[in-house]
Amino acid sequence: MYLEHFGLDEPPFRITPVTVFFFSGANRGEILDALIYSLSEAEGIIKVSGEVGSGKTMLCRMLLERLPKHIETIYLANPSLSREEMLYAIADALGLSIDGKRVGLVMHGIQNKLEEKAREGKRVVVLVDEAHAMPLDTLEELRLLYNLQIGNAKLLQIILFGQPELNAKLDQPNMRQLKDRIVHHFQMQPLSRNTLENYLMFRMRAAGYHGPDIFSPSAIKLIADASNGLMRRINILADKSLLAAFVEDTHNIEARHVQAAMRDSEITLPRSLPGKKLMMGSAAGALLLTGLAAWWLMDKPPTPLQQAQDKPPAYASAPPPQPAAGNLPLAGKPAPLAGSPATGKPSLFEQRLAAGKQLLEQKKTAASIQLFYSEEIKQERIENFLRRANGLGKLSEIYLLPAKFGSKDGLRVLYGTYPSANAASNAINELPPRYQETFTPVVYTF
Repeated sequence: MYLEHFGLDEPPFRITPVTVFFFSGANRGEILDALIYSLSEAEGIIKVSGEVGSGKTMLCRMLLERLPKHIETIYLANPSLSREEMLYAIADALGLSIDGKRVGLVMHGIQNKLEEKAREGKRVVVLVDEAHAMPLDTLEELRLLYNLQIGNAKLLQIILFGQPELNAKLDQPNMRQLKDRIVHHFQMQPLSRNTLENYLMFRMRAAGYHGPDIFSPSAIKLIADASNGLMRRINILADKSLLAAFVEDTHNIEARHVQAAMRDSEITLPRSLPGKKLMMGSAAGALLLTGLAAWWLMDKPPTPLQQAQDKPPAYASAPPPQPAAGNLPLAGKPAPLAGSPATGKPSLFEQRLAAGKQLLEQKKTAASIQLFYSEEIKQERIENFLRRANGLGKLSEIYLLPAKFGSKDGLRVLYGTYPSANAASNAINELPPRYQETFTPVVYTF
């Protein structure tokens, strides 16, 4: 109805997954790249979780399009399959004749077919959409399928896409064998307000729009608040806002248009907005978030004001800052003031590396916030970042942890100490604005 009014070739905000509208921001592109890498180079079951409407199915469709040709896929869109129905579905996808055959014979045929493909240099991956709805017996059968191998190589790889309920299901005692085989965990991150404008205009331009940005700051704020950053809700509100603007014969989307869309969709503002949440296991950290923004921030020449802020006070003239409220105290935390190799005092890099070592040794902290990581240790760049952290008064909250990324010696840069993963997740919204804008913070658990 409004396509001609806005100069569009097709509706930009339909909720059916169409890969031309895939948005790589808010960690979607990084997760997609990590999935492709994992399936090409590694073994193990992979789990991707996210709230309803966060874009899991779109990510799954993108993966189907972008996998190398030697990787064959089996897509299970209906998770409510019994153990036998799932085996028949996989056998059918592999081109096997299953008419009238018992489950045991079907299983044997699947193994033979997978071995044949492995000898041809091919890999097979099963993608399970809405895996949180899969019966426990069927999930256990998937684990048994994953155990199939020829020599030292697994014959099948598995990716589970599901809502957060999948995590609770895998935490059950009878699911521990499956959970132990999950080597990478990814969680879909809600779109932040800073990302939302880029997303809205990306979809508009992908649909053929060529004009200026049309969503006002107040409209963007309202969409962000009402949607909680979930793409499906964003699409619904944006689509109906365009319609409201068309009825008004205007090309600018204002808050009143979003309010009309909210009324029509029966969407109300939540009483309390959740923080940006992204839980990743330490294994996933080796694949995601390359930290290019972090290097940009650390290499950017400081302004005169920043130089004045970076200049440390006398080394021991004041007591070190205490941890922020809710953080766990650390005994013997090194002083947060900058030192100089020329004076024999430890550098900021050495101080925060020692603080990271203490963090691991005291074993009281459950979680922290990972700002970024690096697959190689570049001390000078980290030192630049720490000087700015000192200027912000946040140096005592920064911890450096050595980490292994394959054969490379790297470094994790963490912020704060928290008694639980939930506390760390809630604290992400309290990070300095500069860190929220530059990095993609994630929860790091010990």
